[in-house]
This record gives sequence, C-alpha cells and structure tokens, in this order.
Amino acid sequence: MRNDKREITSSGTIIKVSGPLIVAENMTGVKMFDVVLVGPNKLIGEVIELRSKTASVQVYEETAGLKIGDEVVGTGEPLSVNLGPGIIGGVFDGIGRPLEALRTEHGDRIAPGISVPRIDRTHKWDFVAAVKVGDFVSTGDVLGTVQENEVVEHRIMVPHDISGTIEKIESGHFTVVDTIAVIAGGLEEVTSPKKHSITMLQKWPVRKGRPYKTKLTPSEPLTTGQRIIDTLFPIAKGGVAAIPGPFGSGKTVVQHQIAKWSDAEIVVYIGCGERGNEICDVLHEFPRLTDARNGYPMMKRTILIANTSDMPVAAREASVYTGIALAEYFRDMGYNVAVMADSTSRWAEALREMSGRLEELPGEEGYPAYLASRIAEFYERAGVVEVLGSSSGGVTPPVPPATKATDNSAGGLGGIIPPRRTGSITAIGAVSPPGGDMSEPVSQATLRIVKTFWGLSYALAHRRHFPAIDWLVSYSLYAEKMSDWYVENISSKFLDYRAKALKILQQDAELQEVVRLVGIDALSDSDRRILDIAKSIKEDFLHQNAFNEQDTYTPYAKQFEMLKEIIDDK
Repeated sequence: MRNDKREITSSGTIIKVSGPLIVAENMTGVKMFDVVLVGPNKLIGEVIELRSKTASVQVYEETAGLKIGDEVVGTGEPLSVNLGPGIIGGVFDGIGRPLEALRTEHGDRIAPGISVPRIDRTHKWDFVAAVKVGDFVSTGDVLGTVQENEVVEHRIMVPHDISGTIEKIESGHFTVVDTIAVIAGGLEEVTSPKKHSITMLQKWPVRKGRPYKTKLTPSEPLTTGQRIIDTLFPIAKGGVAAIPGPFGSGKTVVQHQIAKWSDAEIVVYIGCGERGNEICDVLHEFPRLTDARNGYPMMKRTILIANTSDMPVAAREASVYTGIALAEYFRDMGYNVAVMADSTSRWAEALREMSGRLEELPGEEGYPAYLASRIAEFYERAGVVEVLGSSSGGVTPPVPPATKATDNSAGGLGGIIPPRRTGSITAIGAVSPPGGDMSEPVSQATLRIVKTFWGLSYALAHRRHFPAIDWLVSYSLYAEKMSDWYVENISSKFLDYRAKALKILQQDAELQEVVRLVGIDALSDSDRRILDIAKSIKEDFLHQNAFNEQDTYTPYAKQFEMLKEIIDDK
C-alpha cells in the first residue's frame, strides 16, 4: 500500500518497454513532466515526451517484470520534493525517498513500488510563532521557527502565492501535517477573503526554480580552509565551480573537504551515479567529524542525495534537481547553501541514455542536443538572491484599496519597510571526462558556464600532492569582484600577494623547461631564487595534509600570513 496519496487523473496501457523507458497509449489528460504510476507495482515514472495520446515515460525504478498491456496511471502532479522539518541529516534517493525509513519498514533492499512518507508525519516539533494574529503576511514571510537540531533553525515560511492576514496562529507541539496558522485572503479578497490552512509541510516541483525578488552580485568568498582554493582560485558564496579531472585525481575528496570545512550553513551533497563506497564514506565519516564552528557533527547541517551507480539510471537524471530544489528551500530561509554534485558527467550519461531510447537525433558523442542547456539550467539556479518575504515575518496589514489613506507617509505596508533577507546557493560540480579529455562535450559545456575552474592533475595526485589542483590551468573570475571583502576582512595587500604567487608559479613552469634542457647551472641567481620561492609555495603552501589536524583547515588570515612569509623572506 502506498503512503503518498495521489489523485488519479487518467490511465493508459503500456505498448513498449525499453529499459527505464516505457511508452503508453490512451494517456489523455496527462501533461509533460507529470508523475505516473506504472504497472501492478505502481512504479514511479515521469512523462518526458507526448505524441497525441501516446506518452513516453522514464521510470525511476527497475522495470523488470513489466509487460505489454500493464496499466499506467496519471497523478496530475509533477515530480516534487516534500519540504519541512526533518530534512536535515537525512539520506534520500534520487527522487526524494528517505532511505533510512525505507530500510526500517522494508529491509535492506528497495523493492519495486515501495514508498514511505517523504517526511515523518508522526514526529511532533516545537513550533514557535514569529507573527501574531492581525499581521499581514505574503509569500516567503517567516511564520515561525522550529529548532530542527542543535545547529539548524528551520524557518516555516508562507507558501508560494499565498498572502493575507493572520487569523489564527499559536506556538506548540505539532506534526508537519497539523495546521499551525490560518491566513485569511489578501488585498484582492477584501470582500470575501479565502482562508488558507497552513501546515509545516510543503511541496515543490523539482524542475521549477523557486521564485525570488532579485539576484545579486556575489561579493563574499565561500571559505573552505583549502589554501589553493581560498587564496589562488576562490569561489564566491552564490558562485559556480567545476572540478574536472581524470579517474583517481581526487575530485570526490576535494568536494568532501569543501563540504566538511566550508562556512556554508547548509550542505547538500548529491551522489549522482557515484560509487557506493564513496557514499558510505560520507555516511560514516560526517557523523563522527566535528564541525569546528559549533562542535557538532557535520551531518547536523548536511543533506545527502544518494543515487549510486547501481541504482536505476533514470533516477540519476532527477537527483540533481531534487538536490537543488532542497537547496533553494533553505536559501529562501536566508541560509548560505553549498551544493556538491558528484558527478555531472554521470548525470549527462543518464541524459544520453534516455535520449537514445527516445530515438532523438544525437549530438556530439551521442549526447542530446540540449545537453548544454540542461547543464546551464542546473548552474543558473545557484546565486545570491534577495528572497521573497521579510526577515521579521509579518508586518502591519495594509489598508484595503477602497479605504487607503492618501498620506504617503504611511507607506504601503502600514508605514513599516520590511528588512531585506538574502540567501545563496553555491554550486560545485565534479566532471569526469573519459581519459581526462577536457575537449569532450560535458566539460566544454560546463566551462562555458562556471566562473571557477579547479583543474585536477593526475601527475600531482600520483606524487601525493593534494589537493591535486593544477595551478597552471585553474582560474577564478571571482577574486577581483571580492576585493572589497579582502580589504575589509584580511588585508589591503591580499590580492597583491595572490598575484605575485600566481606569477611566480608561472615563471617556475617556464624555468623548469629550461632546467630540463640545459640544467640548473644555466640559470641566473634571480631565476634560482624564483625556483626556491615556487618550491616553497608548492610544498609548504599549496600542499595540505587532510589527516593532520592543524593542516587540514587553514583560516583566511593564516593563509595570508603564510603566503606573505614565503614570498617576503625568500
């Protein structure tokens, strides 16, 4: 028996099964991206193509056992995530099902068609109201808070497209499906206001970006504690970065380090087609690892999307949207969120497989022609935004249009200007080009979008130089935009020393070529000095030991002093 109740809108029958793709006829009334239930086990699928009354559906579960003539039932709803208290610390599959709850109720294996509530609907949370009866609220305003754990305060917001006056609200112990507030109408419903019963549980389509007021220019770095990243190739909060590299160069390790040590308040880690042992490493390590900023385990601020390489390939395509939708929810609360997608290449492979089964015209190397636009859609959902709503929740209800005072001093909202609330999503995607070939389509499409590029080198990894980020090919376009932050928080000379270090490393590469040809004796004293400084930068500054308690994380101020000491003293 399914726990997620969905309204049946239409039904058809299967006429073709091709791996994770099924084709059904007589699907009158279904829409693109509607969720459907396939076959006797009610497998979850999504409509990805419509031709007259025939629908192509990608099924997010194993399709073994399906046959021609099996029923396909439309639900009329898009693929959505459930949002509310209970998400933080959770481990979900690619379509948002909680894996721990599945294991508790159904054992270690995920059988076809099984489902549980996406969020526990029996646990009671302590809800503390932030507004009072009579306050006017609109989309995004904070109605109240729930202390989800020792680290994260969960802010319950007014759902999308709802505004009006608080008619009823109270603090207390509630489940996510209990009514915590009643909002009566809006300005357009003065004569006969509609009443909206608000719970702590919300749903949002994963493929639709959550709205915001305006997107802002990133101006503050995401501090990671990794010296080569923070000093030489920084990423801004709200920025986008790519980590490409061949197999074994340390892409996943770099993302793990950023997830562990970055100053993002929420981390969403998407294991998209990742090996199971690497997901297990996160699950075992994060609860044991203490966050230096608050003393609590890392999982207290982490959400994990686990779609391992042995799970259905169609769910891999949905996993990145599930992860970014969860990130947008916490962004709208005013948090800085970091999203780790590992890896976008395996996501692109899922797109290629589904495109092939749809018999679409292939693009370069068999990838669909829309590959670049899909990658752009994902990264464009990152950024720093001014979110909807105010930081203080509700405000004094506005005067109805028919009786509004002409005195402009009153303001449109009872004379109160709601304070601005901002949030950010920083998206970091790993790219796994076959054989390290950066000319392949996924790498090239990603490079056209991101503004920070951390190119990994197998040669550095082979020499056990970690992070194995190649300083000769990597770049960041955010450093100059964050110059004001560096001046105010680090030093007015920070960017100068960064530029000197990059120049020295470039000169070192050129001089090493000379040394290999004619020997070091051919170099002048000044050139030898450059080699000495570059060696110290590479070995003492850029190389970090993740197993050393003092070296695994370096604050920004210490990074500057280290670099200054190396360059000035040599």
